[in-house]
Amino acid sequence: MRAAWLLLLALALGVALGQEVDPREEAKKQKELLLKTAGILPTELVVAQGEELFNRKGPSGRTMAECDFGLGKGVLEGAAARLPRYFLDTGKVEDLDSRILTCMTRVQGFKPEAVKRSEVVAVAFYIASKSTGHKIQVRLLFPQERELYALGEKLFYARTGQRDVGCATCHVTYVGRRAGVLPYADVLGKDKSWTHWPAYRYSNDQTWTMQDRIRACYGNIGHPQPNLYSLPILALELFMAYNNNGAVVEEWPAFVR
Repeated sequence: MRAAWLLLLALALGVALGQEVDPREEAKKQKELLLKTAGILPTELVVAQGEELFNRKGPSGRTMAECDFGLGKGVLEGAAARLPRYFLDTGKVEDLDSRILTCMTRVQGFKPEAVKRSEVVAVAFYIASKSTGHKIQVRLLFPQERELYALGEKLFYARTGQRDVGCATCHVTYVGRRAGVLPYADVLGKDKSWTHWPAYRYSNDQTWTMQDRIRACYGNIGHPQPNLYSLPILALELFMAYNNNGAVVEEWPAFVR
């Protein structure tokens, strides 16, 4: 089934490597082609899977509707656009991924080792879909949020690893220059890249949240990848999200190159 889907993607998309194209315009065209060919987008399938998981009862007999994602139990409309944020029940700043993990373990009763990453991503796609059209509204009210923001800023501008580069090397210094077929995005400015994730990457058939994107970036610069749900990832997310405040989420999950 997966092989057939990948073949369908290849036939429908016909990505021309090496051409200088606007990634957003290219994604729009490929999205239209895929809809004409398959009649449905992968993002829709993952969102549907996430909705099923959200309403699935865990070992405790409770669904995720008993979880608070920042706006009250079971309230999802606009919730993802306000994350990361500090949660009183855990005493930690959590993004969407880590909050889903908290929900599945603390509320639903799943053991941490039983939580599948693919399920967390699917639920993230579903919850994020409820913030399409909302503005990013991330705050720095609690000391924990301000401290994590400061760490994220340091990590963003730090140059590390064998190549002596960091986030800002690509996304500040070399904004607009191309890495292969795609230009480096201004993640703190006009590109508002925070709103690009979670997303389906049609070029390699991947479903990613920002956690996956950050880990991949570290791998690209030859730096050990931070663990999922780890403090460095959360710090970078909070820093970027706060600097994207006011940006409107055009579509979550997104459909990207």
